[in-house]
Amino acid sequence: MFDPVLLKTFLAVAETLSFTNAAVQLGLSQPTVSQHVRKLESAAGRLLVARDTREVHLTDNGDAMAGFARTILAAHASALSYFSGSAMKGRLRFGTADDLAITQLPRILRHFRQLYPQINLELTVNQSAPLYRRLKSGHLDLIFIKENPSEESEGIRVSRDNMVWVGHEKTLIEPGQTVPLIAYQAPSVSRQIAIDALEAAGRTWRITCNTREVSGLLAAVRAGIGVAVFPQTLIPADLVKVSNRFGLPALGDVDFTLLANPAAAREPVEALISAIMDRALVRQSPRA
Repeated sequence: MFDPVLLKTFLAVAETLSFTNAAVQLGLSQPTVSQHVRKLESAAGRLLVARDTREVHLTDNGDAMAGFARTILAAHASALSYFSGSAMKGRLRFGTADDLAITQLPRILRHFRQLYPQINLELTVNQSAPLYRRLKSGHLDLIFIKENPSEESEGIRVSRDNMVWVGHEKTLIEPGQTVPLIAYQAPSVSRQIAIDALEAAGRTWRITCNTREVSGLLAAVRAGIGVAVFPQTLIPADLVKVSNRFGLPALGDVDFTLLANPAAAREPVEALISAIMDRALVRQSPRA
């Protein structure tokens, strides 16, 4: 039998790939996190986490254990809720910005539904501005969106990331050439960040692709028809940062924020907020 406490610690390491960040997330000391992982490895009789001076990564057995750990913890939580008579019920209308779908959010939502099967979770995916309007009009209970850090927020900041210019490795922009910009349709936080930076730097630009979805934005970048701005920690492996290569202006940060409808049922909203805040959804970005 694997101790749920050890499994929870191991999952924090697996999802952050950092003993330090896992310790902060769990409110434990780093030696305690290391001790928990060693105890779980001893119980499993397998090496689960490999680390050197530069990075932490899961072994094949570690990947397998992560899947088992999520299942075990979900079953454990469900059993506690059932036998304590406190199974949470209700309807939760949740909206999320489209590009956050490429974070660990889908996994978190799947785990949330396993923990609270009697909560009717309704998901809306859109851009940040329309989601904010729907929250204010009472059509959503909780939203997870991007916000400009320079603007005062009424929500809970989950993380902050550095926006960077992204392109395909074979994309070319000659010095002084008009910047071919791939952007979400207005209003869009990332679109405005890109345009403001270009105009402040005196660079001319033209929109080569208007899109509503992250899939369309990434497809256009991969096709080499321009460059886009993207959170640094979310850059797909087949695309590269091109800020310095093309002499493009520096971009600001972006906040990933949770905002709740005060009229919504508190228990389901707070449960999902906790589920998102307790996991490393978006890695903190190093400064570029």
